[in-house]
Amino acid sequence: MLLATGFVGGFINAIAGGGGLIGLPVMLWLGIPPLNALATNKFQAVFGTLSSSANFFRQGFIEVKLLLPVMLCAMLASVAGTLLLLQLSNALLMQIIPFLLIALALFTWFSPRLNDEDHPPLLNYRHFVWVAGGIIGFYGGFFGPGIGAIALLTFSMLHGYNLRSAGANAKLVIVTANSTSVIIFLMADEVLLRIGLMMAVAQMIGAYFGSNLAIKKGAAVIKPLLVFTTMAIAVKLLLDW
Repeated sequence: MLLATGFVGGFINAIAGGGGLIGLPVMLWLGIPPLNALATNKFQAVFGTLSSSANFFRQGFIEVKLLLPVMLCAMLASVAGTLLLLQLSNALLMQIIPFLLIALALFTWFSPRLNDEDHPPLLNYRHFVWVAGGIIGFYGGFFGPGIGAIALLTFSMLHGYNLRSAGANAKLVIVTANSTSVIIFLMADEVLLRIGLMMAVAQMIGAYFGSNLAIKKGAAVIKPLLVFTTMAIAVKLLLDW
């Protein structure tokens, strides 16, 4: 079940982000405590994001020079988010998670800028670096599942990228935020390495196929998949709660 979850999560994460939204509830359903589930989910997701990033880079979608300052800001914000997360109880996390997902899905559905066309940026580059790096890094460190969707929306809304380019360029920032958070979780001994490594292999395979589909289909597959997966898992968590 965890191998299948890793593959599907990597596939969806490469297309629209939100693949972690599949792994987290499965781990919770199997009885893994929320903090361990979040930490392990982030660990295995790093490998899937690296796989899809490499594929996007080979296809010429990623602008590395643009991303370096954003990645640095994301690293700092991820430290702050992860340290805050470690101070919260598992019960509080379970109350917060579904409402974060619902807000994300509603924003995606009603935003007119999320399509296959580039748009004028809402922020100049200097402000974009701090805002995008801060949002993606803190969210990735504090929560994690859905960071792909958050990053995709941030790049598309604030920098004007179409959904395909936004998802591709956001990947390296996600890797930075998640890797920083994972290092802290490893030091705190919250990552279940056996499960994480097993799912990481499946993540990488799923991400390769998912990124190829995202490159070919763009917003036609990205936007509806993002909304559906986010809402479905939010509803499931609310029902379980």
